[in-house]
Amino acid sequence: MKGHPKGLIAAALSNMGERFGYYIMNAVLLLFLVSKFGLSDDTAGVIYAVFYFGIYVLSLVGGIIADRTQNYNRTIQWGLIIMALGYVCMAIPLFNSYGNQGEWWAILVFTCFALLMISFGNGLFKGNLQAIVGKMYDEFEAEAAKEGPEALAVAKGKRDSGFQIFYMFINVGGLFAPFIAPVLRQWWLTKHNFIYNSDMAGLCHKFLEDGQLTEKFTETFSASVVDPSAVTDMTQFCLEYINVFNTGIHFSFIASVAAMIISLVIFLCNKKTFPQPAKKEAAQVVEYTAEEKRAMATEIKQRMAALFAVLGIAVFFWFSFHQNGQSLSVFARDFVATDSVAPEIWQALNPFFVIVLTFPIMWFFQGLDRKGKGISTPRKIAIGMFIAGCAYLFLTLYSANAGYPSGTIFRDASESVRLENGWVKAQPWVLIVTYFFLTVAELFISPLGLSFVSKVAPRNMVGLCQGLWLGATAIGNLFIFLGPKMYNAWSIQYCWLVFLVICLVSMSVMLGMVKWLERVAK
Repeated sequence: MKGHPKGLIAAALSNMGERFGYYIMNAVLLLFLVSKFGLSDDTAGVIYAVFYFGIYVLSLVGGIIADRTQNYNRTIQWGLIIMALGYVCMAIPLFNSYGNQGEWWAILVFTCFALLMISFGNGLFKGNLQAIVGKMYDEFEAEAAKEGPEALAVAKGKRDSGFQIFYMFINVGGLFAPFIAPVLRQWWLTKHNFIYNSDMAGLCHKFLEDGQLTEKFTETFSASVVDPSAVTDMTQFCLEYINVFNTGIHFSFIASVAAMIISLVIFLCNKKTFPQPAKKEAAQVVEYTAEEKRAMATEIKQRMAALFAVLGIAVFFWFSFHQNGQSLSVFARDFVATDSVAPEIWQALNPFFVIVLTFPIMWFFQGLDRKGKGISTPRKIAIGMFIAGCAYLFLTLYSANAGYPSGTIFRDASESVRLENGWVKAQPWVLIVTYFFLTVAELFISPLGLSFVSKVAPRNMVGLCQGLWLGATAIGNLFIFLGPKMYNAWSIQYCWLVFLVICLVSMSVMLGMVKWLERVAK
């Protein structure tokens, strides 16, 4: 791309393929674990949370490996290969004969092993490719400096837009990925004379456990097969429906494997154009005299205190935001009328809004800066928490007005019980409004949080501080399983209310620290 380093687009395309596979997993994982293994939303949520925790924590391991070996290219290549192997394992449609607990556990352990491979491969890949892109701009600016101060100023102004281009490609992959699994699943169900129904797989598991034909099962069964009269053995039907329903999802992981291979080929074809980050001893370690150390001690303590304050806010943001793959996914499955649109597809709203809103928000901030009314990064983060709170305020009010019960009660209720209680499924616009607010909040917090970290990090601790940001993201992800627990235990308005309170308290704490953080970040 004109005016940017030569390898930027190649690096972005490599990352887009990896994110394509990632967003397929983000869309289907929790619902897949529930529909295939008959796990509760709570148990599947724990596995999902640990998986996402591992992705970010293992990024630190990947960075250490690349630093120690001083071979970032090879580390990235192995990351793509290991991720591809993990997705190959996920693509194998293994099913147990119902009632064989040993076989059931073996398949679940195999699935978790595949998720571990994907997490570890992502850890080798994620941070190290970003380091390569950063080095591109280091060299780009160094070359511009030879031409004079004006050229250097222009080159430095390209870095932010370069990372925005890089980020945009991530979300292009994420925009299309959530459509893959539902399309393949629908094709496979149709091929076997079944009809997609988000409730049927769970009801099949329940029937196989207790053998009871409930009213809910009977009415859902009639809407889940082309010719109900042709079914003579309900146990066999349940086994076949579970297997066919989830085999279509397994096929979607083949698309993830293809995306990893494409990313790897692009990377290998262009790796000679990619720079290798200099050794950290040369780039980051700075020798200070004893007098300098004493003079800087207070400032370093303040900077680290400010960093940890923002990291604390980040933990609560990611805990709330990443409900998009947890409680918001099961909300789309249970409470939203998705007869024509599968619940996984709604995951595409987030990357769609990122693509649409990134530049308008960027231009809005630039306009304020030109008028001398610029907003500081800490204040933007506080505003972002407020906007995230708006998403959950909306859901709280909507769910309370609709009189929704817990997810468990709603799923088990027959159509007649739902009509008797006035429980009408929400229309898709509810999800659109929710994801709009959450995406705007993401654009206020995620990239600006990284910017703040780079501003306050002491000169000799930049790498560590960026690692701490990933660590905060990992901790937030580790606790996201609490969302489905609350969703299934309480009337769902109280689940959303908890996230609303978390966002508003975080916003208040951030506003209380704004002036101090602004002084430290100068």
